[in-house]
Amino acid sequence: MTVTDTEAPARTAERPAHRDANVLRWLGAYTASMIGDSVYYMALAWAAARTGGDTQTGVVLAVGSIPRAVLMLGGGVLADRIGPRRVVIGSDAARCLVVLGLAGALLLTSPALWMLIAVALVFGVVDALFLPAVGALPPRVTAPGQLARVQGMRGLATRLANVVGAPLGGVAVALGGPRLAFAAAGVLFAVSLPLLLSLRIRPLPDRKGAEPSGTAWHDLADGLRHIRRHPLLGPLMIVVAVSELGFVGPLNLGLILLAEERHWGASGMGWIIAAFGIGAGATALLLAVRGRVPRAGLVMCLTVLVGAVAIGALAQVPSVALAATAAACVGLFAGLGGALCGALIQTVTEPAYLGRVTSVSTLFTHAIAPLSYPVTGAAVAIWGTGPVFAASASLCAAGALTGLAFTRLRRAELPG
Repeated sequence: MTVTDTEAPARTAERPAHRDANVLRWLGAYTASMIGDSVYYMALAWAAARTGGDTQTGVVLAVGSIPRAVLMLGGGVLADRIGPRRVVIGSDAARCLVVLGLAGALLLTSPALWMLIAVALVFGVVDALFLPAVGALPPRVTAPGQLARVQGMRGLATRLANVVGAPLGGVAVALGGPRLAFAAAGVLFAVSLPLLLSLRIRPLPDRKGAEPSGTAWHDLADGLRHIRRHPLLGPLMIVVAVSELGFVGPLNLGLILLAEERHWGASGMGWIIAAFGIGAGATALLLAVRGRVPRAGLVMCLTVLVGAVAIGALAQVPSVALAATAAACVGLFAGLGGALCGALIQTVTEPAYLGRVTSVSTLFTHAIAPLSYPVTGAAVAIWGTGPVFAASASLCAAGALTGLAFTRLRRAELPG
């Protein structure tokens, strides 16, 4: 099959996503790519730590976020211009070649700081293209009524990658050093390519004037106008932006600082993170099995609100067991809200705008929200974890309450 997008004939009956070979091929490719990501970052961190000090390691790990943030919206434009499957295939092929090239270079020489920085920059550029395109693919490989189920399946794949990727990278580093870990990541990226090449792409409805035309800047501005004028996309983006800013800091950096402050140790933090993963995994499994949640807009806002309360409770409970319970609630409720938000965005977006709309939501979740890390760290140093977690919970709740203020969003439904 050629790399060009092929159009599958319309199906008269909607096949459940978990029984659809086309969706399963996409899921397999996505899972292999996500595990490869985890192995790559483990190898990069290890190589950077062995090459330089703490500062140099931080530079290497952070440098990839710059092109990712700058080019993310452009990645959405490209996905809409040439098709998301082409972009995903090209991105995975580029990651495969770059990482395998680095593994080959490390057979001949020791890792140098400049070499790791260069690879991290290239990886960041490719990520800026990959993330919007992979998010825009599900509506092109399954029917609208299956998008919530696909979001659940995607969540399960992400949890699997988190559980498997880091240990796999650690084993590879232990057995053969960073070169073996980079090679393993490259092989995983390569595994996704034949699956992506075999995907059947659903035809887009004819929407005259919606297809990208003119300059990239014109197309980007057109996509932003589509979000601003849409009765649901604008409110959904507000919910994503505000709630993610309140969610990311405490659940990443904040948990580490909380465990240190309470003297829970690494094992205590591990139990809390595991409980969060169990809650998020349960949500993903629920969506994958059930396939649809009635009153999706209202449920999305309410579950994000409950998740916000659980975030605030994390810093108030006295024991690891109670903190783990609160973390499981965060994973369960905030995870469900996030998955429903993603399904709603993909459902209501005009197909020709999917790449650009996905790039905006991905920009908030993968580029802008992580900027809260230094703010969270500085705030904890001044006020402690309790007030900071409470403020973050309030910000997350503000996103949910903003969504509830929009009648159209409260009444939004996923296709049956």
